[in-house]
Amino acid sequence: MSKLTTPLRIGIFAGSFNPVHAGHVAFALQVMQAADLDEVVFLPERRPRHKPSVEHYAHRVAMIKRAIRPHRQFSVLELVDRNFTVSRTLPQLQALFAGHQLVFMIGSDVVPNLPQWPYAKRMLQQVELAVGVRVGQNREDIAKLVADWSIAPMDMVLVDSYAADISSARIRRALRADLSAKGLLASVKQYARREWLYVSPGSTLS
Repeated sequence: MSKLTTPLRIGIFAGSFNPVHAGHVAFALQVMQAADLDEVVFLPERRPRHKPSVEHYAHRVAMIKRAIRPHRQFSVLELVDRNFTVSRTLPQLQALFAGHQLVFMIGSDVVPNLPQWPYAKRMLQQVELAVGVRVGQNREDIAKLVADWSIAPMDMVLVDSYAADISSARIRRALRADLSAKGLLASVKQYARREWLYVSPGSTLS
């Protein structure tokens, strides 16, 4: 006789994390509560399409692991794909977390273009969304945009981020200048200093 298991609610937090910062961790904690998640999986992208000069993947993964160490419900998943697509990545995640409900965690800046993603309809039919409202946007405008989509997501929760104004670009500039910056985690600063990250003339600062 098979033992029944209770389906888990798993947040999938994909991004470049260049580098991971306190805003990412705060958003994950907020979504844990708002969307009643059992765990959050950080999913760093190896080669983000629109960010050609990100730090080496292994370093970004190492910084995430250090940043989430205090939170036992958080983990890092490393996929072999260079970048993520619905057609390839969603089936991999569904196979890895078979029987559980996936909740994709995104920023509100993604919402306007999400319906134009290839296979967006398939994704919206199979996953829930947790949307972090960015600076300069509000919940009402985001809700109206989603209401105009041709297909509604399974479910959606909007989260007003506690740290919406933290910027990875400002943190990279601070690391290069050996300064402090809002949202820069001590573990990330220590690792970046040790590995000489974001300090070379060719490193991305924008």
